Amino acid sequence: MITFWFAVLVVAWVLYFVLEGFDFGVGFLSPALGRDEHERGAIIRTVGPFWDGNEVWLVAAVGVTFAAFPAWYAALMSALYLPMVAILLLLAVRGVALEFRGKHDSPSWRRRCDLLLAASSCGIVLLWGAVLGVLVDGLALGSDGEVTGTGLSRSLGPLLSPAAGLGALAALLAAVLLGATFLALRTTGPVRRRARDVARHTSTAGAVTLLLIGIGTGNRLALAAAAIVFVAGLQARRSREGTAFTAVAVAVAGAVVTVFTAHGSVVLRSTLDPAWSLTRASAAAGPAALRLITIAGVLILPGVLVYQAWSYWVFRRRVASERVTS
Repeated sequence: MITFWFAVLVVAWVLYFVLEGFDFGVGFLSPALGRDEHERGAIIRTVGPFWDGNEVWLVAAVGVTFAAFPAWYAALMSALYLPMVAILLLLAVRGVALEFRGKHDSPSWRRRCDLLLAASSCGIVLLWGAVLGVLVDGLALGSDGEVTGTGLSRSLGPLLSPAAGLGALAALLAAVLLGATFLALRTTGPVRRRARDVARHTSTAGAVTLLLIGIGTGNRLALAAAAIVFVAGLQARRSREGTAFTAVAVAVAGAVVTVFTAHGSVVLRSTLDPAWSLTRASAAAGPAALRLITIAGVLILPGVLVYQAWSYWVFRRRVASERVTS
């Protein structure tokens, strides 16, 4: 049952980072790809029906972590409370920018909302990428399962590591690719063309970077990711936006799975002593608690999946970014 709930947790995080990844990418690409109010409005409408539903997977992922692996949840949240609070505040700013953008009929108001949306989306992506980098690198866990240190250095120190910086940059690249390929898939006209160009150029730069990392470190996953990203760029060049978006989504999903399984059964590595690391078994809740949340999960999660798939089907048509002359 521990393995089952770990798999559910990873799936929830994969769905969150893939689905919200294109939301964030669209958010901070909107001022660059939308040259006027009409085009920026079309860009925002591509994620309008989905963004709040996609956030459900963050609630699910955090909820599963709390319920199924409470020791892991406690260690992460106590150590990274400031980045997590910052992410929540930026999510609130993003939600306000999206919801209130159309509440006032003023170009300057909408422009300010667009800038807030772009800034908050970029900040969220960088912080989540840094957190994922910390998960791979590990934390200074003591023998009692608590992270050592005090004050700001305890919560912000891990974000200053090379692994966190690399994670932030990788997350930014992934969000740009997800956002650009999603916009190319969901729009027509000039926004579609610009999004294809962004996807093509970004995928080329990303593939070269991943290739160099793979060759330098001998990491086969980096080489595989380079190949997938390169394929996404080729598909975008050939106007096969669906295939391009799918390729990027697969690469992001693979990266998230790799982060959570990088150390085998160890879910949070201790940088002080490997013996103090948290494993799935040591971090998991008791059998009775796992049985209880299994019942709740069987009743709730399938309905969420069906409803979200249905919403994507209903709003599957492209959004026109060109002006229609009467």
